[in-house]
Amino acid sequence: MVDPDAPNPSNPTMREYLHWLVTDIPGTTDAGYGREAVCYESPRPAAGIHRVVFVLFRQMARGSVDVAPLLRHNFCTRNFAVAHGLGAPVDAAFFTCQREGGTGGRRLVIRPPRTTTPPAPRPS
Repeated sequence: MVDPDAPNPSNPTMREYLHWLVTDIPGTTDAGYGREAVCYESPRPAAGIHRVVFVLFRQMARGSVDVAPLLRHNFCTRNFAVAHGLGAPVDAAFFTCQREGGTGGRRLVIRPPRTTTPPAPRPS
């Protein structure tokens, strides 16, 4: 899982930023059964709208990806695939994300409780 827009889509000097790398995923299951080579790090864009890309490769044998990247920034999916004999991607998907408003992170909005008055009695 990489961010090709890090740290800023206008100037992606850390392109591609590696957020997650899982290897040895059995073909009949999901990523939870693979080997996490680089632990998950949540995207936290500083500016702009970022694309976060998942790329799936077919490994010819378990353990063929035996060395995890040393750095997360300036990772190159294409070079990694070539170095480990992964060939062309089998599938890919992406989503976009951006920084939330304010000074960063989620905002906690505390509102005063509503005061309700009981309804007035209805005339008979």
